[in-house]
Amino acid sequence: MATPDRISYWSKTKSLMFVMLGLWVFFGYVIHMFVEQLNSIVIFGFPLGFYMAAQGSLIAFVVMLFWFARRQNAIDEEHGVHED
Repeated sequence: MATPDRISYWSKTKSLMFVMLGLWVFFGYVIHMFVEQLNSIVIFGFPLGFYMAAQGSLIAFVVMLFWFARRQNAIDEEHGVHED
C-alpha cells in the first residue's frame, strides 16, 4: 500500500522528470528548428544558430544534468531515501 509520503516523493520526482524532458526537447529540437532566425543574432563573432548547434545545446545538457542531480538529491533527502 502506498503511503502519502511515497506518493509525494513520486509526484515530485515525476514533476522533475517532466521538466527535464521538456527542457531536453527544447534544447535538443525546438532551438534547432529556428536556426535561420537565430543566425541573425551574432555572439562572439558566431551566429547564434551555429553556436547553439555546435556548443550551446551541449552546454545546456551538461548544466541540466548537474541541476537534475542536485534537485533529485534534495527530493531524496526531504523524503529520507538519500544515500549515505
